[in-house]
Amino acid sequence: MFYSKKLLKEIPIKHCFFNRLGGRSGGIYKSLNCGRGSFDKKKYVSKNLTIAGKKICKSYKKLILLNQVHSNKFFFIKNYKSVKKKLIGDALITNQKKVVLGVLTADCAPVLIFDKKLKIISAIHAGWKGAYKGIIQKVIKYLKKKGSKSNNLIAAIGPCISQKSYEVQEDFQLKFLKQSRGNKLFFKKIKNKTYFSLNKYVRYQLKSLGVKKIDIIDKDTYNQRNNFFSARRSLHKKQDDYGRNISLIMIN
Repeated sequence: MFYSKKLLKEIPIKHCFFNRLGGRSGGIYKSLNCGRGSFDKKKYVSKNLTIAGKKICKSYKKLILLNQVHSNKFFFIKNYKSVKKKLIGDALITNQKKVVLGVLTADCAPVLIFDKKLKIISAIHAGWKGAYKGIIQKVIKYLKKKGSKSNNLIAAIGPCISQKSYEVQEDFQLKFLKQSRGNKLFFKKIKNKTYFSLNKYVRYQLKSLGVKKIDIIDKDTYNQRNNFFSARRSLHKKQDDYGRNISLIMIN
């Protein structure tokens, strides 16, 4: 489990970035696979979600997750009791107490946000597609519409694939450069291979929206020694599927 030093200082909330340790699943999903969309046995995934939720707070009322689709769509949860259908999108926002917001990742960047003045939280799934499409901007602009001030926002970018593990093709880079020539900052050329920094791209977007208090949990999910699930590592190992890491945040 990993924590943001900046968010840990905030008494009104609890949060955690989980790796793959401490669950019930076996095989390629060993052990804390929280991905309902994986081919893991549903009973193990349910047990793992309960384990993760109780690590945050034993008396939490509800754990809310998304059917993530690499979009820029988000949901504001006004009342957790009304959430009965699947939410299709990539970010959650709430001001409700004891409601745990979660996002699942396996190399993408989980982003947790807290407005310490208004007591609002958000959990964002920021893969390159969602970040490129503006999921970060959508959430921050919505928070500002609700009354958030930039200097009251604290953002933590959780463990994701590091630049040294994230080789991309030329068309990938061209797509980003077409969006903005400034995106050149997030690419590095090593021995004729191009590498992309997802967490720096996300941090830049947060900073450009006025968020100054930003924490990065600099752990490479691709590196097996860090004990995270990784979609890219599973692909390189020719595995049929992969587990998902969970990141959670809740207002006490």
